[in-house]
Amino acid sequence: MRRAPPPSSLDELLARAKDLAGRRVADLAAQLGAGLPSSTTHGKGFVGALVEAALGTTAGSKSEPDFVELGVELKTIPLDPTGAPRESTFVCTVPLAEIAELEFEESPLWKKLARVLFVPVEADGPLGERRFGASFLFEPTADERAALRRDWDLLAGLLSTGAVDSIDASLGEVVQIRPKGRNASDRVLVALGDEGLEETRPMGFYLRTRFTGVVVRTRLGL
Repeated sequence: MRRAPPPSSLDELLARAKDLAGRRVADLAAQLGAGLPSSTTHGKGFVGALVEAALGTTAGSKSEPDFVELGVELKTIPLDPTGAPRESTFVCTVPLAEIAELEFEESPLWKKLARVLFVPVEADGPLGERRFGASFLFEPTADERAALRRDWDLLAGLLSTGAVDSIDASLGEVVQIRPKGRNASDRVLVALGDEGLEETRPMGFYLRTRFTGVVVRTRLGL
C-alpha cells in the first residue's frame, strides 16, 4: 500500500481529510494500490489503514498521537444511516504497569484525545461501495474534558489499588475499559497487588457510542 508523505501543517492535514468526503473506499484503495479484502470481517481495520496511508500518519504503533508533530490523533468512525456511531471507539491500551503514577494530563488517554481528526465512513453496504463523510477536528470542550477526567480518575483509581477484577465495561460515563488482545489467553505483567507482579489480560480504553454520537451530531450539525 502506498503512503502519502506526512502533512507539513494542520491545514494540509485538514485539506487532505476534506478531499476524502464523498469518495468510495474502493476508489481510495485503488489510488493507494491496495486490494479490497475478500471478507468484510476485517473491513474496519482495512478502512482505517487506508485512511492512515492517505493522510500520512507518522506514529506507527507508538503510544502517541498518529500525527506526532501536529499532536493530532486519527479516528475512522463508522456511522449508520442516521449518523450514529455503529460501535465504541478504541483509544489506547491501558498502561497497567504505570497507571498509579500518571495524572490525567500525562495519560495516554488524554494525549490521544486532546485533538482528534474524526473521519466518518458508512458502516453498511459492500465494503468497496461505502463512502467517506465530512471529517472534523475534535478538541474537547471544558465539559467534555471534565467528563473524560472523571472517568480516568475512577478507572485509574481502581486499577491503582489492584482492583483489576472489579473493572468491567459498565464503569465510566464516556470512557469504558474492555479486554484487548487476540484471544482470552493473552496476558501482560503488571505491578499491581500486594505480592508484586501479577498477570492480567491486556485492556483498552474505549469511547462510548453515546459520547461519540454527541460529538458527531454537535460538530456536524446533524
